Amino acid sequence: MSTSTAPANPRSRVITASLVGTTIEFYDFYAYATAAVLVFPVLFFPTGNDTTSLLASFGVFGAAMVARPVGAMVFGHFGDRFGRKATLVASLLTMGIATFLIGVLPTYQQIGWVAALLLLILRLAQGFALGGEWSGAALVATENAPKGKRAWYGTFPQLGAPLGFIIANFLFLAINWLLPHAENPALKSEAFLSWGWRIPFLFSAVMVVIGLWVRLKLVESDTFKKAEQKGVIRRLPLATVFRHHWKQLILGTFIMLATYVLFYLMTNFTLAYGTKAASLETASAAAQAAAEATGKEFDAAAFAAAFYPGLGFGYTDFVLMQIIGVVFFGVFTMLSGPIADTVGRRKLLLWVTGLIIVFGLTFNAFLLPALDPKFTGALVQAFLVFGFMLMGATFGPMGALLPELFPTNVRYSGSAIAYNVSSILGAAVAPLIAVWLWSLGENGSPWLVGLYLSVMGVPTFVALILTPETKDHDYEEDLGLAAAVEL
Repeated sequence: MSTSTAPANPRSRVITASLVGTTIEFYDFYAYATAAVLVFPVLFFPTGNDTTSLLASFGVFGAAMVARPVGAMVFGHFGDRFGRKATLVASLLTMGIATFLIGVLPTYQQIGWVAALLLLILRLAQGFALGGEWSGAALVATENAPKGKRAWYGTFPQLGAPLGFIIANFLFLAINWLLPHAENPALKSEAFLSWGWRIPFLFSAVMVVIGLWVRLKLVESDTFKKAEQKGVIRRLPLATVFRHHWKQLILGTFIMLATYVLFYLMTNFTLAYGTKAASLETASAAAQAAAEATGKEFDAAAFAAAFYPGLGFGYTDFVLMQIIGVVFFGVFTMLSGPIADTVGRRKLLLWVTGLIIVFGLTFNAFLLPALDPKFTGALVQAFLVFGFMLMGATFGPMGALLPELFPTNVRYSGSAIAYNVSSILGAAVAPLIAVWLWSLGENGSPWLVGLYLSVMGVPTFVALILTPETKDHDYEEDLGLAAAVEL
């Protein structure tokens, strides 16, 4: 029987450290995600074709997902060998420095293709850092949680995702709104494209200082210290987790798949789809003006052949609609924790994943312009609210479920690898596949994007069926393989 001991860190410190750190990390990540739609296609990938530029920007965005498993392995190794605290500090510093440097990068117009290369390198650094951040924050929360409240505590690092999104996008909105506009302030201004977009990236330095101050006050959890005392810390935790826990790695990877696809469709894809011109005439006029401003020749026939419509919302209007949806993301993230502690992680996530599959089949009902234009905004807002509600309900329990799949001595590595390998299968390719599917057909094909989400929900549903319930997993007893022999 395990004995109940007082946590090494006070509850307020645990909640603050896990919440503040992930909020900063996700803020940095979303600042790039927003810029990937709004400014990077023009400033770093000016191919002359809107679709190609957007795909190139999303390609660099997705490259970070490839770097995340590498970060998971590196930070997971140090987190399982030397402790959670120092590893979390290192991941936060790496993310903060990379984000700040993006804010001072020269553009394609200044140094040519080298600008895109430097952006790619810094984006890879962001992904590398985030690969180690999430798992460490989840372990700080769950390894210090009172008995029976691990999923509730695990929702606090998860809450960093909606908070980071809201802060990053509000900052982009405020900057764009305050800068001078030649036309409608709901549209992007020349000043915003010239230098205003840099401010959110530079501001990350202030947030990193706050995060470091909080995290440096942490001490290691009793669970990790007990694993050290029992002598079960592995010299190569990565080898241990691949050799002895490969089934949990596979199941954890697919459990996260639908969550990743849903989130990046609700953020990146919907922003691109919602703000793209709804008619060829409007888009053609804007493209011709941009070509004239840069001294390039505008090919109207080629543009018309490649054009596919969006919803035509202004940037400010649509981001405000997204932020309203993300508020529901945050609320349902917090609600999911107590429910998962009561009914179990597996049962809750099976229901939510089933709803995600059904939600994917409704895209055309929400995302095609209504016969009466005044209803289009209401339908799209409802779509965003429903989608982000499901996102909160599926994302919240992950902070407890993935760490619970692994023993203490490989918990950082195992949960980090599962979480971040899934990012390649889901987040890295989701925006690219969505844009490609959207471009099919004369009037665009949002229903194909929704079908893609439904298909990706099936492996998650199967993985959950094959995974045993973890809510009663005893961290004190499951220290690792050597501990099992010793005990």
